[in-house]
Formats: sequence, structure tokens, C-alpha cells
Amino acid sequence: MGANEHGVCIGNEAVWGRDEVCDGEALLGMDLVRLGLERADTAEKAVSVIVDLLEKYGQGGNCMESNMAFTYHNSFLIADRKEAWVLETSGKYWAAEKVEGGVRNISNQLSITTKIDREHPELKEYAKSNGWWDGEKEFDFAATYSYVNTARMTTSGGRYCEGYKLLNKHKGSITSEIMMEILRDKESGINMEGGFMTTGSMVSVLPQQPNLPCIHFFTGTPDPARSVFKPFIFVPDVTQLLKTTSPTFGHDDPVKKQPRFQSKPDRRHELYKKHESAAVVMETILDKGKEMLKEIQELEKQKISQMESILQNGCFDTKEVVNLFSQCVEEELKIYS
Repeated sequence: MGANEHGVCIGNEAVWGRDEVCDGEALLGMDLVRLGLERADTAEKAVSVIVDLLEKYGQGGNCMESNMAFTYHNSFLIADRKEAWVLETSGKYWAAEKVEGGVRNISNQLSITTKIDREHPELKEYAKSNGWWDGEKEFDFAATYSYVNTARMTTSGGRYCEGYKLLNKHKGSITSEIMMEILRDKESGINMEGGFMTTGSMVSVLPQQPNLPCIHFFTGTPDPARSVFKPFIFVPDVTQLLKTTSPTFGHDDPVKKQPRFQSKPDRRHELYKKHESAAVVMETILDKGKEMLKEIQELEKQKISQMESILQNGCFDTKEVVNLFSQCVEEELKIYS
């Protein structure tokens, strides 16, 4: 997930279906997110960038730095100030739905059904050739390309269903704080634990008024229930965010060597390491952990209030927000120390 200076935001989820996932090296979902943000200044242009890359390079390959392969296709949620799209893929084939209103979410299953606003030119023919669609009944992308019963997607258990319920509960009154609360929800499975713990979370406020800044909140750390959503605004002269940047290893990086994944370097950044130690304290030293959690929650509330003031007043000093995120990281580190 990520955002760019044009107010384009993209998130992706792993999905699987009837089409086999390519084990050979290709573009990962994270690659497609990064390239979409690098090259697009609107949500729909990001859709075009991603589908063009899919056609040219394909998707797949191992997303883990180990000999154990973990591969998948991708679903993308793409938004800007004016519109939002869901783009879902199966190999090089894809369907895109323009979000017309209400709430919309994605998770680890295909969710585009019969409302298809853009599609791969051979999407339906490929399905027919594989015997997945008879060419007569209404074409349903999720029903055709996956094993999920689309009639039960928003009523059965699972992350997609629970996410939809939580969003729908607050439809028309969703704030940044409510989104953070939803992302922290563990009972729904949105905030994942265990081997596939939620590794980072993001909430973006994209005002339709062009004079107001887009404000993005990033945790930069796992488990949003024990993390601080820190604000970031794109302004000129933002310096590199050193304490939340993973170390680089140049030509010695094992992902650049053949055969790949023969060793696994420590890619944790400074905040990640300190947060990891703080999480242990929260679990094992209850009184100290509660106090620490209270402090980071208060820090987050202060930053949200500061951002709400910027949006209400409609003006801000770029020099004051240029180090907004970095300063919040320093305050968070101080709590952990």
C-alpha cells in the first residue's frame, strides 16, 4: 500500500482462483503498487499502468525471502480525490469496477461480480475456452474466475465479509479515527495475527477540495492495535525518513544474487526494532505495558487533532509539516525508550 504526491492511493491483497499462479519471476503485487504510484496522477491512470504492466511482464514469483514459495494474484483498491476503482486480476486477465458510492473493500478473494467498467479484451473468451462460462448467462467475474460462492460473499464469515459489515455500519460518517478502529479489529480477522501478522497499516484522507492537502497516516510497524498512526503530508523538501527506512545491502543483497534467497538479511528499520521490543513489554509487564499503550494512544490523538485543524482552517505552513512524520516517529521512539 502507499500514496503519492498527486493524492493517488493504492492497496493490494493476495487472491487466488482457478488460474494457476506463476512460480517464475515476474512482478509482485507490491511492485505493481509501487509502479502505479510512481507513474500515475489519477486513480484511473493507475489502473491503466498496472494492467499494461501485467500484459507486458506478468505477475507472480515468490514474495517471501525463503526457499518456501508463497505466490498469488492480486486485488487492488485504488483511489484519488475524485474517484475510486477496484482492480482484480487472474494472471494477465483482469476486471475493473468504478466505485460509484457507498462503501467498498477488498480482501483475500475476488469481489467484482457483474458490474465491470473495464476489462481485459480477452477476459470472457479465455473463460469460455476453459469451460468456466457458457457465454449465455450474465458474466460474473468473481464467480467465473474463483471458487467462491459470490452470493454469500457479504453474508458469510471471513475478512471480506467482516470488513464490509464494519464499513457499512459507519457508512456516511466514516472518519480517519473510525478507519483506524476498523483496521485494529482482530475479531474480524482484519488485524491479522500469527505467521501472517498485519505488517503495516495506512489511512488516507483525500479532500475533494483541491486547496486542502491529502493527509496520510502510516504506522510503519506491525499490529495497528499497538501502533501509532503517524501523519504525513506531501510537501517540497521532505527529507528521507531514515528511522522508518529498511537498510539496503547493495550488490550483496541476497535478492540480487543467483540462486536467490540463500540468506535472509535483517531488513528491520529502527522504529520496527524498538516497536518489537515495546510489544514484548506490553505482553509481559502489564502495568508498564498499559502505560506505554496509553502514551502512544494519546500521541496519536494529538496528531489526529492537529490534522483536523489543518483541514478545518484550510491552510498550513509547509515548513511546519515538512518533518511532521519524522517528528512523530521521534516522539514514539521516546515512549518506547
